[in-house]
Amino acid sequence: MSDFIYLTPEGLAKLEAELTHLKTVERPAVIQAISEARDKGDLSENAEYDAAKEAQLFLENQIAKLEETLSRARLLDTSKLDLSKVQLHCRVKLKNHTMGQEMEFKLVSQSEADLREKKLAVETPIASALLGHKVGDVVKVQVPSGVQEIEILSIGL
Repeated sequence: MSDFIYLTPEGLAKLEAELTHLKTVERPAVIQAISEARDKGDLSENAEYDAAKEAQLFLENQIAKLEETLSRARLLDTSKLDLSKVQLHCRVKLKNHTMGQEMEFKLVSQSEADLREKKLAVETPIASALLGHKVGDVVKVQVPSGVQEIEILSIGL
């Protein structure tokens, strides 16, 4: 898989900080736990050792996944975004006509998505349906609860 992952500077910094934490804090802690469990004797009946080895495997998988993500990461220059249409890293204000609600989201890559921060992954049905549309467009979106009519009220950074 060689597709790029476009990130904001904040998203890139967050992933890099997470990777650094895993390598410098979590990895040494797991290695220490394995060492301590190994010192307790017979490894064939040592549940503590097995648990520590499982934790190590999980941690190493997390590290590998983050490294792979970061190797594909590219910063998107938001100063060059065309704000006449919805695209990655735009902030969109929407009105859901079906539910009668207004909402605002920033469209981001999957690795930056966080609904509590109103960051919606472009891979979601709503975001992907909005891509390329302009202010005033009403887009019909198929979601698990049915078809929603969503109007684009504004596009910005």
